[in-house]
Amino acid sequence: MSTTKKIAGAALAAALGVTTLAACGGAAKDEDGAAASGAPKSKTVTLVSHDSFNVSEPVLKEFEQQSGYTVKVLKSGDAGAALNQEILTKGSPRGDVFFGVDNTLLSRALDNGIFTPYEAKGLAGVKPEYVLDAQHRVTPVDSGDICVNYDKAYFADKKIAPPQTLDDLLKPEYKNLLVTENAATSSPGLGFLLAAVGKYGEEAWKDYWSKLKDNGVEVVDGWEQAYNERFSGSAGGKKAKGDRPLVVSYATSPPVEVLYGEPQPAEAPTGVATGTCFRQVEFAGLLKGAKNEEGGKALIDFLIGKKFQEDMPLQMFVNPVVKDAKLPEVFTKHGVVIDKPENVAPGTIAKNRDQWVKAWSSIVVK
Repeated sequence: MSTTKKIAGAALAAALGVTTLAACGGAAKDEDGAAASGAPKSKTVTLVSHDSFNVSEPVLKEFEQQSGYTVKVLKSGDAGAALNQEILTKGSPRGDVFFGVDNTLLSRALDNGIFTPYEAKGLAGVKPEYVLDAQHRVTPVDSGDICVNYDKAYFADKKIAPPQTLDDLLKPEYKNLLVTENAATSSPGLGFLLAAVGKYGEEAWKDYWSKLKDNGVEVVDGWEQAYNERFSGSAGGKKAKGDRPLVVSYATSPPVEVLYGEPQPAEAPTGVATGTCFRQVEFAGLLKGAKNEEGGKALIDFLIGKKFQEDMPLQMFVNPVVKDAKLPEVFTKHGVVIDKPENVAPGTIAKNRDQWVKAWSSIVVK
């Protein structure tokens, strides 16, 4: 699977690579204010993540100054690859906290026992629907909705109403208009497959996808190609002369088109088909065998703190999971709220994901 949060716009943000920011303050203290065992604790806490993790420098520095820890971010490719590395190094992890496992990979991570349970400070402020592990081996950090986006200008010019539901995409007026990502190689591609599973059931989704293929859906390898090359509504797609006015992307893509528009448009050029969505939730967990367990706990507390949660939307183009976190104006003005996204239980995904992807491939890309 590709990077779990290839939220539209993350590809436009500057990559951090492996980042270390200096912190002020001395060694971390235990509850009594003294260094444990008479020796100073590590001043560095390492966050292992997929490539899309980002945080603004002032917000991270504030945490470092207040906690006394220096944060090192170790980016490790896409979410699946990063998780694989932690499973292979179980018990001797490369860092203290892992961020980026989502609900499509959650059961795999938990079954492999790579996390130490920790109930984060502030967890009571997280929306309860996102707390998917009662043992608190992982803590929810963000959510994002994979949805079909549409090119407003195309449908206005053609005087056709844009689709709003999965069923709509099967109608003849939308034949040969949709491009999606390969479910075997792409996170949004897999999410769109799971949207059909959630809507139609664990067997009937196959019939849906057969009909979608008959209606001319195009499949490409990943989000970058689908959104920035084939989709006619994005800035990149316009330059590439893309001719598909429907694309599988994210509910946050329209605000990103406004934010990075040159010149910045008064209205988003793209819209969201709100009845086509699958919700991803991303988690962080304290890695079993972490060298700096106390620092790891402090870092997880920070990730669900209001400061990080309100910084996160414009850094990773995802939504906060904390109840009182406010969204930036570009999100509230140009984004949409998905009230009823499709969901599939993590255990069900873990049990069936591989066979579903194989079945999808035989139907769609054979």
